[in-house]
Amino acid sequence: MEPIVLKIIYGVFMVIYGIIRRPHEKRNKANKVVNNQKDILEKVTLFLVMIGMMLLPLIYIFSSLFGFADYQLTLPWHIAGIVVMTISAWLFYRSHKDLGRNWSVTLEIRESHTLISSGVYSKIRHPMYTAIWLWVIGQALLLNNFIAGFSGIVFFGILYFIRVGHEEQMMEVTFGEEYKAYKRQTGRLIPKF
Repeated sequence: MEPIVLKIIYGVFMVIYGIIRRPHEKRNKANKVVNNQKDILEKVTLFLVMIGMMLLPLIYIFSSLFGFADYQLTLPWHIAGIVVMTISAWLFYRSHKDLGRNWSVTLEIRESHTLISSGVYSKIRHPMYTAIWLWVIGQALLLNNFIAGFSGIVFFGILYFIRVGHEEQMMEVTFGEEYKAYKRQTGRLIPKF
C-alpha cells in the first residue's frame, strides 16, 4: 500500500481510539479518587506514551521529517496491521465499557470502586494493556518508519513494565483475597481458559 494510505488508516484509528476514550474521561472526572498512586514516574511514563503513540506518529503523518528512517513492508503485513488495529480497537472499546466508572488513565482507586471480573475481564486481567500492545504492533505495521513505527512499542513497553506490578499490588491491597483469587483465574495479557 502507498504510505499516504497507511498514514490515513492509522490516523482514522487514532480518531476511533479518541472517540472510545473521551466519554469515559468526561464521566469519570466526577468520581472521587480515594487512592492515587500517580507519582513523578507515572507522569513521565504517561508523557512518553503520548510522545510514542501520538506525537511522533503525527509528525510522521504530516511531515517528511523522519523520512530517512522509512522501511518497506509488503501488502500482507499492511493487512495484518489493519486486522491487529481493528482487534485492538474492539478490545479497547470493550475494556472501557466493562470497566465503566472504575476506569482511570492513571493508578487510582475511586470511591465505590469494584473489582470487575466479567466481560473481557473474565479471562484477562489487563485487556486494555493487551489492546494497547496490539495498537503499538499495528502502529509498526502501518507506519513503516523506524521512529514513528516503533516509538509506541518502546514507550508503551517502558510504561507497562514499570506500571503493571504496581497496579496489581494496588489491587491486592484494595481487594485482598478476592483479587488474589481473580489473578489465579485470569491471564495478565492473554486469556486464560
